[in-house]
Amino acid sequence: MDENCHSEGKKVSDDIKNEIRKRIESIRKIAQNGEMTRSKLDQIEAVVRDLASHKSWWAEEQYPAPENGELQARYLISQEPDQTCALYLNVMRPGKKIMPHNHTTWACIAAVEGTEYNYVYERTAPGASTLRKVDTIEVSPGHSIGLLAEDIHAVQIEGEQPIRHLHLYGRALETLTERITFDLESGTSTIMDIGVKTRS
Repeated sequence: MDENCHSEGKKVSDDIKNEIRKRIESIRKIAQNGEMTRSKLDQIEAVVRDLASHKSWWAEEQYPAPENGELQARYLISQEPDQTCALYLNVMRPGKKIMPHNHTTWACIAAVEGTEYNYVYERTAPGASTLRKVDTIEVSPGHSIGLLAEDIHAVQIEGEQPIRHLHLYGRALETLTERITFDLESGTSTIMDIGVKTRS
């Protein structure tokens, strides 16, 4: 875990940091053993779900919800020195939408509280910018989604309360300069911006 990482709210205890560190280490061992596969991603998802199940670790006191009309606050929890295995907490308000996109690295999302609607797409042909929806996955407490590097998903937050979800990436978001976002109406694609600034 990045020892310089802290939240804008109440400081996280060393005991919690150590517990997170142990789980990230287990994920790192899975991820570093050859090419990422669905089977390995399933193993990593299970660890991220376990992290998310410790609701008190991700509370409002440590990680405040976005204010002043903002819909998303993203906190960096941990990353390796080479910016791999980067764990973030996303606190998002209803109305937040993220257009279809890939990640160019593997990713896992697990819910602390609230539901994140994930819409999964595939290209209509290799290299095409047009998509078709193939699945809808509701990521709520006890549930998760795993995505390989070129998998495509969109995100939408509904309801009345902010949600808290953990997002783990094979490489830090700040390094993912080749992600692509897709416009479903025009059938075009462009390089994706990182969006809101990550808080530390």
